Amino acid sequence: MQGDKPMEPRQGARYGALDALRSVALVWMTLYHFGFDLSHFGYWVQDFRASPVWTLQRTAIVSLFLLCVGMGQAVAASQGVGWQRFWRRWVRIAVCALLVSAGSFAMFPHSFIYFGVLHGIALMWLIARFTAGWGRWLWLAGALALASPWVAQGLLAGPLAQWAQVFNGKALNWIGWITHKPFTEDYVPLFPWMGVVWWGMAIGQWLLARRPGWLALDMGGAGKALALLGRHSLPWYMLHQPVMIGAIMAFGWWLHP
Repeated sequence: MQGDKPMEPRQGARYGALDALRSVALVWMTLYHFGFDLSHFGYWVQDFRASPVWTLQRTAIVSLFLLCVGMGQAVAASQGVGWQRFWRRWVRIAVCALLVSAGSFAMFPHSFIYFGVLHGIALMWLIARFTAGWGRWLWLAGALALASPWVAQGLLAGPLAQWAQVFNGKALNWIGWITHKPFTEDYVPLFPWMGVVWWGMAIGQWLLARRPGWLALDMGGAGKALALLGRHSLPWYMLHQPVMIGAIMAFGWWLHP
């Protein structure tokens, strides 16, 4: 079977199934943000901060995104993507993260995004790049990263309580070893989320070694459209909120001129 045969890595080759999976996260995120925007403007009031209906969805969406990030880095490592191309893509993500901070500050000055998903991805990309050769140790590293915030919380609430304020402050809360979540519109700290990226890398490396055909599935019909969207995830991420917010504001002006 094709899925059981190793495939020669070719730099720049796309894997339709991975692109489509990334697209599923994008579409889900867009629907989530549309609901958030409707709530923010008072058209459909929901508790996005506390209701499990929304908090669990957010966790699932971010998890799916970061699994795709890890799998994508496994593919990049297998294809021998050089540092020049890596830095070009990394700079684009870092610049977009700064734009998200600026835009969110204009809209939510008291809870703007200073370490959201793009900020987290920018840091995690660097770490993933340097740890791509860990092989099976990625599974253990991922488990430790996922567990570390709960271990840190226990220590900071107990024997290391004098350090809690330091780790809860903005200078260090991007690490994720905190006793309370900061007041911000998006927060994706290094831990536990680096664990999801490491597990994504481990899954990607396993698939490339043993089931590469699963990643290279022929995506027909709607699958091809999903894969196409998944190849342009960063522009979609940056544009979907301004477009939706603009449309909702235009609707409000039309409704109440």
